[in-house]
Amino acid sequence: MFEITPIFTVRSDSVRDDKTLPFMKPYRKLLAIIFAAVGWFAVIAQFLLMLNNSVLPLGENIVRFFSFFTILTNMLVALFFTLQAWGIKKFDGGALTAITVYITIVGLVYQVLLRQLWTPTGLQKVVDELLHSVMPVVTIGYWYCYGHRHGVFYNQVPKWLVFPFLYLGYILVRGYFSGFYPYPFMDVAMLGFPKVIGNAAGMVVLFILVSFFFVYVGRKLKEVG
Repeated sequence: MFEITPIFTVRSDSVRDDKTLPFMKPYRKLLAIIFAAVGWFAVIAQFLLMLNNSVLPLGENIVRFFSFFTILTNMLVALFFTLQAWGIKKFDGGALTAITVYITIVGLVYQVLLRQLWTPTGLQKVVDELLHSVMPVVTIGYWYCYGHRHGVFYNQVPKWLVFPFLYLGYILVRGYFSGFYPYPFMDVAMLGFPKVIGNAAGMVVLFILVSFFFVYVGRKLKEVG
């Protein structure tokens, strides 16, 4: 029999969190409320902007919107902060670290590979910065203050890779049938399958390195804390 291990573990609210930085405890809920509001605003605003600037059918726009790793990850981050703000559930350190890894990748890939490809203006520029710069930074900050000192282990990294692998499979399969690839470095029609597989392998390595970095830093901070 195989044992299915969840990617994220949920703790009861009755479990006391001793791992929060003492001077930051009073601000935890307030920060979660603010970050949740900013996150949902950015996602919803991006959706409306996409609809306003597209001539595609509504159904295709919706599918394409949810085909971006940036959107899926920012929604995950916003949901996490919403649950924290409402006090419904508390996730262990491994869950917050996984989410932090995902949004960090969003920020890194955008800043290094995608920022120079376009120059948004007005509200689109604001939303763009929220999704790719602000939310990664505030999530990392929240992780540093509240999530790095418990429940973070190297053997969790393979579980954290499930989401990126599922996403990769989805965009390749859908791209094959629709011709739409959300990111230029994953565009099989333009680059060819071997090049895209090489790029995907590079992204997997990046995910692993960033995951190990956060685990390493979290465990070191636990030792000194």
